[in-house]
Amino acid sequence: MRLEPRHSKSGAPRARHLRLVGAVCAVAASAALVTGCGDDSGTSSSAATSKAAKTVPEGEATPSGSASMTQDQKERKALLGDTKVTYDKAAATAVDKVSGGKLTDLDLKSAADVKDDADDDDDAMSASPSPSSGSDGPQWVAKVAEKDGTSHTVRIDAVSGKVISSAPESDRDADDKKETADWLSRVKQTPEQAAKTATDKTKGTVTAVGLDDNDSGDLVWSVDVVSKDWNKTDFEVDAVKGNITHEHVDRD
Repeated sequence: MRLEPRHSKSGAPRARHLRLVGAVCAVAASAALVTGCGDDSGTSSSAATSKAAKTVPEGEATPSGSASMTQDQKERKALLGDTKVTYDKAAATAVDKVSGGKLTDLDLKSAADVKDDADDDDDAMSASPSPSSGSDGPQWVAKVAEKDGTSHTVRIDAVSGKVISSAPESDRDADDKKETADWLSRVKQTPEQAAKTATDKTKGTVTAVGLDDNDSGDLVWSVDVVSKDWNKTDFEVDAVKGNITHEHVDRD
């Protein structure tokens, strides 16, 4: 199944999000100990984890009080407040479920978002357990890909850290798998490196990391960072060179 390009609320084109089975910390932005997407030493991963996996300070979230917060800001604050499992732990758990797999996407979703996903896919859910089964709280939804492009969805309880479900995606054809395998062979930057690049630019908590291709056909890691004022900044980090190619602050 091919995914359409994402667009920011400002109208700027967003890169196409690759939702594979398989990166971002609700209370922490991270450096997932995931290997295989590119060259990375133990030293750099450790430094990235130490720098990026810090909890958003309480009491510093809203400069002028909650009354001035937008609905989206309130929802981000509530989601991160409910989340206990950090990005790096969720990423490591997801990758462990797929032998030889590489993390290509990780999203933090609220319970309401999880329910909406299930409602939008009633036919598919009728043949398998609901993704919300066993969890009434937020979830990390990960995509992990095998070398041949086969992708898996791994859902993780963002409070307990337990795996809710793990299964290969059945709606991807041979061309989709071939494209995924090609992307993985070209990537040089790991998800944790992309997350560190983003949080070096904007301090905050990473809530999504995903491998995309942009309108120019370049591979990028799309990274969402929620800062202490509860605004979200969307970054695109070149998956080969490691530089930021686009950023947009969502102040809604």
